[in-house]
Amino acid sequence: MMRAPASPRVAYPVMYHHWSTMTFLHWRYPPAVVRPLVPDGLTVETFDGTAWVGLTPFLMEGVRTPGLPALPWLSRFPETNLRTYVRDERGRGGIWFLSLDAGRLPAVLGGRAGYGLPYFWSDMSVRADEARVRYRCRRQWPEPSGARCDVDVAPGTELAEHERDALAHFLTARFRLFTLIANRVAAAEVEHPPWPLRSAHLVRLEQDLVEAAGLPAPDHSPLVHASPGVPVRVGMWGW
Repeated sequence: MMRAPASPRVAYPVMYHHWSTMTFLHWRYPPAVVRPLVPDGLTVETFDGTAWVGLTPFLMEGVRTPGLPALPWLSRFPETNLRTYVRDERGRGGIWFLSLDAGRLPAVLGGRAGYGLPYFWSDMSVRADEARVRYRCRRQWPEPSGARCDVDVAPGTELAEHERDALAHFLTARFRLFTLIANRVAAAEVEHPPWPLRSAHLVRLEQDLVEAAGLPAPDHSPLVHASPGVPVRVGMWGW
């Protein structure tokens, strides 16, 4: 088994989350296709010579700030992120978000204002039973609205040792997000334990979030992972 990279310690978190019922869908893309969507100051990170684009639907739970309790309605909602992987001029790896869809408007407004992230308010749901997880997403605001993402997956067993390889960690063990603040690249660290990764079977996928972000539609089946989730501590962004 190849161990996941160690998480940083976020000593002064500004947010607490629990990322639950997570599915990772990943496609290979030529780096030159992804590059125009990444700002100056960041370079597209590759694995085996290709860039990777991930679609990650999940359930956000326990959202709160330090010193305050989680609120039942505001602190639990679906989210779906479209992302790729980058390095900054200091050589630090992390995530560049192409879009983030969330089912709570306050979360969308907070993510846009506080972190400069491309959040969208969407009509979303996550429904899970013993056999299948169903994610639904219809983008509502801001315009253009209408982009969608419907995903049905059948989670499998915990990954075998040989399946927890360098590629699985490259795609999932990410502890830093990049954004633009005042037209400058900024970064925020996130702390969480290693993902308890499972295999998963993709039953259904109908989406155009990838195309809405400016990429061509995937021309091959995605690599699929699933996880019951991890608790997360989110740090403030810095230069």
